[in-house]
Amino acid sequence: MRARDLLTDVPTVTLGTPVREAARLLAEQDLAGLIVLDTDGTPHSILPGTQVLRLAVPLYCQDDPALARVVDEAHADRFLEEIGDRTVQDALPPELRELPVTDPGATLLEIAALMDRVTSA
Repeated sequence: MRARDLLTDVPTVTLGTPVREAARLLAEQDLAGLIVLDTDGTPHSILPGTQVLRLAVPLYCQDDPALARVVDEAHADRFLEEIGDRTVQDALPPELRELPVTDPGATLLEIAALMDRVTSA
């Protein structure tokens, strides 16, 4: 099996995509993250869903998760509204990791080795 045999269409966002739209995509399609494209349409980075949540969850809840239990759903929905006009670029982690990009002809072993190297870095 080769990388080309594993190809699948996935939604992408750009650096300028509103975070709200990215959050909607993540939730609707039950994704762990999104591929972020640069202005020229090439892969730039991966936006983990946790980074989107980081923008939506107030700092006091991040510091003390017990406080999150006292916030009801109606008020929790307001947190996403407070993201405002922030973009995907605002949600990206400060240090970008190397993207695990490979050739369509790569073997499963080559893909696994690449993924291990990139996630271990």
